[in-house]
Amino acid sequence: MTAFQSFMAAALIEARAAGARGEVPVGAVIVRDGEIIAAAGNRTRALHDPTAHAEVLAIRAACQAAGSERLVGHDLYVTLEPCAMCAGAIAAARLARVYYGAADPKSGGVAHGARVFAHPQCHHAPEVYDGIGAEAAEALLRGFFADRRS
Repeated sequence: MTAFQSFMAAALIEARAAGARGEVPVGAVIVRDGEIIAAAGNRTRALHDPTAHAEVLAIRAACQAAGSERLVGHDLYVTLEPCAMCAGAIAAARLARVYYGAADPKSGGVAHGARVFAHPQCHHAPEVYDGIGAEAAEALLRGFFADRRS
């Protein structure tokens, strides 16, 4: 058995890049067998696409790399609790595990709000681990929104 290795630092790099582009600073990476397969940050503004969340973009790229709509055995690291839309995409992609940083009581869809994976209609529920790199992710989000308010 191999020791746990977090890839949240890579997701935070994607989040910082998104923030530098003027996007809400959320980043995601998808990992298979200890290797990053896909990485993305939010691009809703740049792409004029409300579905261009970091998780969805990373899932799309990972599916292309895998040549499949299913990502069985893949893990997602994301800096913010996925919203209901992203949680639905995670379930549809059959990701094995989700590691997220900051909780999102307002718009989250995993531990808050819709709690998508807990619904009987959810065909696949990944293992979920929260609070991974939470302090860094929260600080990044707080700084981004504080700058917008000033």
